[in-house]
Amino acid sequence: MNILTKVAVIGLVLTTAACTRPDRFGAGAGDGVNTGSIAPIDPNAAMTGANDPKSPLYFNQTIGDRVLFQVDTSTLTDQGKAILNGQASWLQTNSDYLAIIEGHADEQGTREYNIGLGFRRANAVREYLVSQGVPANRLRVTSYGKERPIQVCSAESCYAQNRRAVTVISIASLS
Repeated sequence: MNILTKVAVIGLVLTTAACTRPDRFGAGAGDGVNTGSIAPIDPNAAMTGANDPKSPLYFNQTIGDRVLFQVDTSTLTDQGKAILNGQASWLQTNSDYLAIIEGHADEQGTREYNIGLGFRRANAVREYLVSQGVPANRLRVTSYGKERPIQVCSAESCYAQNRRAVTVISIASLS
């Protein structure tokens, strides 16, 4: 290292050290004691994310974004219908959103069969939501068959979770 490089490095270190102030984060910073002011509470903070009834996160966590199916069927269960009633109500109230209904299957059976089964499941959900008053033009369907499992194992407990239709909420586009 030549002399000019050494001088430049030392100068840079000293300049950086001179700019560092121990109280740069407020009085008492670094001593483990918070003596700064307390930020005011935002009254709207409770109405964000999962707490906001108009948010997709609320839809996913409170209403429920998925319904489960029995083996080799696209018939809705009573529990599935109850979840879909909540989805229909939310979608009617929040008309700025579209829904994409994804059909899924467990790993049993061929890829082609499970893609078809996924479509039948997604269509069953779509038809139910339409029957509950959700405009058909706000609903799309797709099938992933057995390609996107949420549980991977060769046990009924995993299979049961993979036999599903998931309603994915997206903002309506202007096109």
